[in-house]
This record gives sequence, C-alpha cells and structure tokens, in this order.
Amino acid sequence: MQIERRLGMSPRARNQCLSEANCPDIFELSDGRFVIIGDDITADIRSELPEDAGIGPNERAVVITRETLTAARQDIPFS
Repeated sequence: MQIERRLGMSPRARNQCLSEANCPDIFELSDGRFVIIGDDITADIRSELPEDAGIGPNERAVVITRETLTAARQDIPFS
C-alpha cells in the first residue's frame, strides 16, 4: 500500500494545519482506495447513523471540513 497522490491542496496551503494537529487531508492509494485524515467522531455519530449503516470494529468515522473536500473536488476520479 502506497500513497499515489494527494487530492486537493495541502492542509498548510489551506491554512488548516499550522501545527501537527487538525490537518485534514485526502490521499489516493496505489490500489485505488482513499485515505481520509480527519477527526475521529465514531463515538459521537454511531447513534445518529441510519438503520442500514454501521461502523465495523476496524472502522472509524472521521469528519473533514467542507473546505477540505471542495479543495479535492477537481482531483476526485469519477470512474
């Protein structure tokens, strides 16, 4: 598993990472999957999920800013 590329601008370029904390980011891996770096909100959101959704034992729900996702929009592949 290797990082192929960052989607969007770096957190520092978006002024979202001025220290080593709170640096939301999105990367595409060599196998086509994506890595999302954000705040872990698993415990807070679990009870809010719809009945047909769940978070597995090895999964975490993370939240990123709207700015992070919109900055990556142009780099998100559609196929």
